[in-house]
Amino acid sequence: MKKLLLLLWLALPAAGALAQPAKPKTAARPVAPAASAKVWPVAKAQAWYRAHPWMSGANFIPSTAINQLEMWQAGTFDPATIDRELGWAEGIGFNTMRVFLHSLAWQQDPVGFKKRVNQYLAVADKHHIQTIFVFFDDCWNPTPQPGLQPAPKTGVHNSGWVQDPGEPNSRDSLTFSKLKPYVQDVLRTFRADQRVLLWDLYNEPGNSKKLTASLPLVRNVFAWAREVKPEQPLTSGIWAWDFTALNALQVGNSDIVTYHDYEEEPWHLRVIQMLKTSGRPLICTEYMARTRNSRFANIMPLLKRENVGAINWGLVDGKTNTKYAWDTPLADGSEPKEWFHEVFRRDGTPYKPEEVELIRKLNDR
Repeated sequence: MKKLLLLLWLALPAAGALAQPAKPKTAARPVAPAASAKVWPVAKAQAWYRAHPWMSGANFIPSTAINQLEMWQAGTFDPATIDRELGWAEGIGFNTMRVFLHSLAWQQDPVGFKKRVNQYLAVADKHHIQTIFVFFDDCWNPTPQPGLQPAPKTGVHNSGWVQDPGEPNSRDSLTFSKLKPYVQDVLRTFRADQRVLLWDLYNEPGNSKKLTASLPLVRNVFAWAREVKPEQPLTSGIWAWDFTALNALQVGNSDIVTYHDYEEEPWHLRVIQMLKTSGRPLICTEYMARTRNSRFANIMPLLKRENVGAINWGLVDGKTNTKYAWDTPLADGSEPKEWFHEVFRRDGTPYKPEEVELIRKLNDR
């Protein structure tokens, strides 16, 4: 607990130190505290949060996609499945989905990519769902490739999920010139679109043993986004308490504080209490791992009591295989004794009817 207090104390004063583009192959330096008028004032952030109903939902990818590229590439974009599955989400009162984009899908065809994003937003809006879009990601497979995506590995959690931009691009500033146009084009297109709730600029920077190697790209993506001045708030969720420099950069530059927590209720409550010292609204953009005792039954009521947005990982069992736990693959592909993530089976029936009833109740449905 003392370590957590120290790390958050270090993070919170670092209000928006937007750095210059990093030199390639140099070690990232700690972020120096600095004031930035570009980060929303706390009062504006709180007013924005009060203007929305309590946010609940899931990290969403259609069951027919193994990763972000399969979701967004022209040949595999699947609006019929998106429509059907978001309908199931609407039926239990979910009003927010967190959805990952991918820069390679944009690079293939910027105009077509944005049309598909707009099509997704139209479907989500029909179901009264707002969207948190995620740009970059340090999780899972490090070398994304456009085109046909691999088949799922039997019984393996997220076997085909890909990083963005991946290796070595996430740590080499010479490649950033290709990433800035992507970020700014998408932001300029949807900067005033009320169907977009929030821009999550970087998912779990430093994961996959990158540590501070991704810090320069985090700095830059915040700077690129601020240049566009979107009407929606910006964020990047903290997830690893020992990543002091990254936590400082993320929290200090976020209009709304977001975070990930897959732990049990007592620890999760302590995290909420500490993050509230920022004075900013909180959204938990990843939680719910049943075998770690992070469940709808104990965590979702906690988040509602604390007025923290609740976005769990996973909606429908599909090609991502995230019903299997991170570190316990089942080589025969058999049903886990207890699903790790997901709410619905592929036919739309709930994995646990009692969970769905609780979700409906918490969402006043």
